[in-house]
Amino acid sequence: MVRNIDYQMGKNQKNILQSDENCPVRRSLKLLGGKWTLLILFQINERVIRYGELKRAIPGISEKVLIQELNFLVEHKFVSKKAYPEIPPRVEYSLTKLGVKTLPIADTLATFGLETLQQIAYR
Repeated sequence: MVRNIDYQMGKNQKNILQSDENCPVRRSLKLLGGKWTLLILFQINERVIRYGELKRAIPGISEKVLIQELNFLVEHKFVSKKAYPEIPPRVEYSLTKLGVKTLPIADTLATFGLETLQQIAYR
């Protein structure tokens, strides 16, 4: 497990290292920390999904934001986009190998939510 902690030899002290631009958590959050990013990846999951189905699966997301997020995810190779030259246009999305690697993160968040957030008064 990677942690941003430097353990001192022979001491029980921990020094928390600076979360600078090289911090793996910070770099990951830059890619995956958007409000809708993990929800989109979680909804696509291990299937091929069309735009309209994805939009219906995420209530509250605007069309503009969904398009922006999908373009970002395609550009960063988390999602694959296949457009068919048909009228009306048909576009399908699926996760790339890199995108599939994000699913355990979403699963862990879902487990955390199920186990922990019930105990906290959500405001």
